[in-house]
Amino acid sequence: MPMAGATESIAAFISRTSLEDMPRDAPERAGKAIADTFAVILAGAAADLAEPLLRYAGAGHERGPAPLLGTGLSASPETAALVNGTFGHSLDYDDVLSIMPAHPSVVIVAAALASLNGQRVSGRAFIEAYILGVEIGGKIGLGITQGHYRRGFHATGTLALFSATAALAKLHQLDIAATRQAFGIVASMSSGLRRNFGTMTKPLHSGLAARSALTALRLAQSGFTAAPDILEAPSGFFSTYGVDESSPEVAVRGLGRPFVITDPGLALKKFPCCYATHRAMDGLLALRAKLGFDADSVDKIICRMPPGGMRVLTYPRPATGLEGKFSLPYTLAAGVLDGHYTLDSFSDAAVRRKEIADLYTRIHAAEDSSCQGEDAHFEERSSGSRGFVEVEVKLRNGRSDRIRVDKAPGSPGRDMSWDELKAKFADCARKAGRIADKPALQAFEIIRDLDRANDIGKVVDLLR
Repeated sequence: MPMAGATESIAAFISRTSLEDMPRDAPERAGKAIADTFAVILAGAAADLAEPLLRYAGAGHERGPAPLLGTGLSASPETAALVNGTFGHSLDYDDVLSIMPAHPSVVIVAAALASLNGQRVSGRAFIEAYILGVEIGGKIGLGITQGHYRRGFHATGTLALFSATAALAKLHQLDIAATRQAFGIVASMSSGLRRNFGTMTKPLHSGLAARSALTALRLAQSGFTAAPDILEAPSGFFSTYGVDESSPEVAVRGLGRPFVITDPGLALKKFPCCYATHRAMDGLLALRAKLGFDADSVDKIICRMPPGGMRVLTYPRPATGLEGKFSLPYTLAAGVLDGHYTLDSFSDAAVRRKEIADLYTRIHAAEDSSCQGEDAHFEERSSGSRGFVEVEVKLRNGRSDRIRVDKAPGSPGRDMSWDELKAKFADCARKAGRIADKPALQAFEIIRDLDRANDIGKVVDLLR
């Protein structure tokens, strides 16, 4: 009997794997990530892109069964997947999986919620599907390598749609054959270019990926056909989107060995901006607390980044809040000036402050080969997780200090606590403007014990 190809092997893994096969701590880790994802979707409902996106969607006139979280509106399932998926990545506050590298959770959750159509789904089933989605997307990312990202693809749009498709296949109990068809369909919708970082179209990649996964599910359920070997075939996904080192066999061999949800795990964000800036921001705040400086007392800020650490930080002098999220000089300047970071740190007005511009000439940020460290897996890691970052502050009174930061806050090893997550959830719900504190916290507590919840729909109802 011929060996199964990658697409068939992945489909079989989805079909045959259950929560019982996963690590003991997987449900709690998934619960934290799901809570974080609901939070950032809510906050996205108040983002600058919400108005044009809802205008496009016609959400004020369209009737449908699927809620647009934080808006009080509903729409068709496909439109809801698009809108909620875009909301969730709009503030760049959602989690990161370094081995893809991408933001899979928003794509998975937005697609899964939109697919329910009134169906009662237990928290346990939702977690199971979610973990499998993270697993499949992560292992496809590992197989296709970081070379895919370096070619200019935004893996949230190109790879996380496989995460969502896998989760939907599990949630809706597709058989192996139908799952292969769904993968074949969704592969032809894979899209997203890094050139759009710092614009509204970057988060749109998440929404498009969620919508594509839902469309693929519904087409496969309806008998629509596609290539059943789309991942491994000539002119298929890996050969077209990959590089010389890409291998679908690597993706298959790694399935469940170990599960991605626990190793390497997801990084939840403490700051609402590009993950590549987080270690530098964390170091700057630590030095500010230690030395007690303000903007006037700073002579020079030096930030040394690992090779490739500034690849996606393409705006040295940002003009908008969105560009500020991808600017290392801006995030360092804001830390010096304000001493903290909030959602409001990345408004257009905040980025355009004269006091910020005055600091730029005193900030020197560059990649430094000495920050690579001894990590044997350096080339497999994303800009925000490779090597280490060093921040040095020199003050006008002659004092100076430096700090090395290996892991960003919220990353595996510096995990966000439930209390920290609760504070982030409440802040994001308030940002949405339509969700009162009481239902927001009720929803949070349900998610905290999601594996015991009998219906994920209760969370959705509280956050409409």
